[in-house]
Amino acid sequence: MTTLTGRPHTALLVIDVQNGVMATAHDRSNVLANIVTLVDRARAAGTEVVWVQHTSDELPRGSSTWEYVPELVRREDEPLVHKLYGDSFEDTDLEEILSARGIGGLVVAGAQTDACIRSTLHGALTRGYDVTLVADAHTTEDLSAYGAPPPGQVIAHTNMYWQYQTAPGRTAGTVPTAEVEFGVKTPA
Repeated sequence: MTTLTGRPHTALLVIDVQNGVMATAHDRSNVLANIVTLVDRARAAGTEVVWVQHTSDELPRGSSTWEYVPELVRREDEPLVHKLYGDSFEDTDLEEILSARGIGGLVVAGAQTDACIRSTLHGALTRGYDVTLVADAHTTEDLSAYGAPPPGQVIAHTNMYWQYQTAPGRTAGTVPTAEVEFGVKTPA
């Protein structure tokens, strides 16, 4: 039900699953296994996989911390979006990539839940996209020493509120990896 006219397709958006981000990620092995499963299933269904890669002082471009984890290998024909901000749309070519491919729905996975995932979810919804968060395929690090809740609670809270997120003419929600259906077209 996207509000973006003529964009019936859905893409898997894989955000910041980079070595430096995932080094201390909560439940890393399970989350990463779910993301690998999602990528494999999206490819098998002919669904676009779009990769997002963050650059910062902690993740300098070209460094080993900046690289995607070795378990995930992007194919040459799959778009790669380089970003400097939390919202994957902000000052990037993501919108142009999605528009050119007729994409109006996003299935989101990656890291970090309380930063780039949340920013991108909201950024996509406000721009007119249908946005599904894969509930068991996103993670964050433990920032409780700085006053944040433990990472499991951060993830659970994000899943809870995104499950009930609404906006006129768009859909949002959560789904576990096992229930993600690729190849299903969003109504035009």
